[in-house]
Amino acid sequence: MNRLDILFEQIRACRLCEAQLPLGPRPVIRGSEHARLLIIGQAPGTRVHASGIPWDDPSGDRLRHWLGVDKATFYDESRIAIMPMGLCYPGRGQSGDLPPRPECAPTWHDKVLMLLPRIELTLLIGQYAQRYYLREAARGSLTETVQCWRDYGPGWLPLPHPSPRNTLWLKKNTWFEQEVVPHLRQRVAPLLDPAG
Repeated sequence: MNRLDILFEQIRACRLCEAQLPLGPRPVIRGSEHARLLIIGQAPGTRVHASGIPWDDPSGDRLRHWLGVDKATFYDESRIAIMPMGLCYPGRGQSGDLPPRPECAPTWHDKVLMLLPRIELTLLIGQYAQRYYLREAARGSLTETVQCWRDYGPGWLPLPHPSPRNTLWLKKNTWFEQEVVPHLRQRVAPLLDPAG
């Protein structure tokens, strides 16, 4: 067992905010030291909490479409690491899931990143990941941040959440699928090439 596997065992045993989790803790994270692409999203939803498989829902289907990859490639931990801002399902609010628990990223992210030395591109999906990692470089809104995607390369690429709830956003912001998605596929393809 390598250091990353040991850390993942510690993370999966985490009970830091157990009292605040309506369905209890079930941290969802995956990857290997060989991964070259990192996906940082929001937090697991109820379906992912139930399955323990990240992006195992309609949002994941749309994300895989944007990436131009099939499920086998997406779930190949030697190629793609997945680490949400909140590792457990945070519960439901008035207009969807609650924000990711604030304890997760400061407690675990740096430790994980130290053991992912080959990451060349990190996808920052949604406002929570963008604000945390881009800090003052994030723009006033998610739309503005994603519109300025060129400013964050080559290491970061901000994306909207691929949730079906964002279908209206995608219809209003056609530039995203015209400009950003082709660039995303072009960047990702060589990173996922096993011969690369």
